[in-house]
Amino acid sequence: MRALAIAATGMTAQQMNLEVIANNIANINTTAFKRARAEFTDLLYQAERLQGVSNRGGEAAIPEGAQLGLGVRTAAIRNLHLQGELTSTGNRLDLALDGRGWFQVTGPDGETVYTRAGSFNTSADGVIVTLDGYALDPAITIPQDAVDIAVNESGQVYATLDGNPDPQLLGQLTLANFANDSGLEPLGGNLYRETAASGQPVVGVPADPGFARIHQGYLEASNVDPVKEITELISAQRAYEMNSKVIQAADEMAGVVSKGIR
Repeated sequence: MRALAIAATGMTAQQMNLEVIANNIANINTTAFKRARAEFTDLLYQAERLQGVSNRGGEAAIPEGAQLGLGVRTAAIRNLHLQGELTSTGNRLDLALDGRGWFQVTGPDGETVYTRAGSFNTSADGVIVTLDGYALDPAITIPQDAVDIAVNESGQVYATLDGNPDPQLLGQLTLANFANDSGLEPLGGNLYRETAASGQPVVGVPADPGFARIHQGYLEASNVDPVKEITELISAQRAYEMNSKVIQAADEMAGVVSKGIR
């Protein structure tokens, strides 16, 4: 009975949907996390009767056929790169992006990876690094005798040195934009990698047209909406239950047939 297989694909799809929602809720407090959405497509159709073929008399075409869908499958899990709220932290090395753009980071093996999580720190050598110790690209080093650090909206980093009231320019932060942010490959640790689907990075200066502004002392919060996720969770649960009811009904119908044969 095809209903069993069709309903089974529905249960599998809703299980995937539930797992995506669970990951969104788990990362509700993750800096700059972007919520994901599972997207589905229908499977192949089995034709019982084709539309458009000639009728029995051969004088006209059949206007409607009979094609039965065979279920559903997961087509994509799309990360929704929408702006998260900016929350004040007061930390001089917390940098939030307001608009499009990604910080460039020198990841493992010297590979350039990308992040919007601007919770930075300094290494033992004074280099600005992520929480996992990966250096910003281009690298910026804070002098040991710096008493204050200032980053303006354009990404220029200044340090006030001990005994010198005039701020000293240390470097310029740059951002990368992609034609398709959803095509970036998530690596975990708030890092993303360029892929053929994302396109090549377009590097520019913060606050330029098309690039985000930098806000010092702020962090971008997760864009997960708790109310929306709970609503989606209930919907996925109900859809899973309905598919299980279909399997139960199909099993009972098959039981009626087998009992009638006996």
